[in-house]
Amino acid sequence: MNTPSPSLPGGTWTLGDLVVTRFGYGAMQLAGPGVMGPPVDRDGALAVLREVVDLGITHIDTADAYGPRVTNQLIREALHPYPESLHIVTKVGATRDSQGGWPPARRPEDLRRAVHENLATLGLEVLDVVNLRLGNAAGPQSGSLAEPFEALAELQRRGLIRHLGVSNATAEQVAEAQTIAPIVCVQNMYNLAYRRDDELIDTLAAQGIAYVPFFPLGGFSPLQSAALSAVAARLNTTPMSVALAWLLHRSPNILLIPGTSSTTHLRENLLGAGLPLSGKDIDELEKISH
Repeated sequence: MNTPSPSLPGGTWTLGDLVVTRFGYGAMQLAGPGVMGPPVDRDGALAVLREVVDLGITHIDTADAYGPRVTNQLIREALHPYPESLHIVTKVGATRDSQGGWPPARRPEDLRRAVHENLATLGLEVLDVVNLRLGNAAGPQSGSLAEPFEALAELQRRGLIRHLGVSNATAEQVAEAQTIAPIVCVQNMYNLAYRRDDELIDTLAAQGIAYVPFFPLGGFSPLQSAALSAVAARLNTTPMSVALAWLLHRSPNILLIPGTSSTTHLRENLLGAGLPLSGKDIDELEKISH
């Protein structure tokens, strides 16, 4: 049986009652170009997922909108029946259009349908964690999340969801969600150069709630920084490795979900996240966002 590996960079974290490795895996890049359609190399995509489990990683992030349904189908094909220790986190609240856009789908009926589709595609009877995706492609947008989050809380009471979280959310929306139901994670954009959520991360850490940065390496525009490159050169490694290591160092409640469609790159990310950083390294990196 695959068990969470405390030897992986950062050790483990507990999402509610679920123990996961702080170094996880984001499945978005397994879909085709623009996160639409099947992968160019289906066998390679399946191999990455099996390597994730073989490495002892127990946290996979996905969404039925990826593809759509492509990454969830691949996860099921590669890993079902799932190891008891493997926990799959999914998102609802957006769908895909024929142009590759991400229109919101947050009406209660949309969310009920999305949860049932995730269950069916992944081959599960209950989803470990479901994040409500808010905002849009430009980032978080202010406004109440009460109606959609209450719909998910009702599905949780019905036993279809174990734990809830929010994604692409403002600090005010995080606080509002907590008045409706407990949350175990917040998934927002955050990296060395984009640190808008510094205060939120610290608040969540004090509450024992995970913070999961998406685009930890800059996303579609990879991080570019002379300071980052200088630290990487001094350590004889890549800027991306330094960026991942810094995130694990930033706060104990940060969980990483870097994505890749390559087993080689997966292992490189894992090795990079475990990179030791000195006080001098961290001081230099801290200046990047200022």
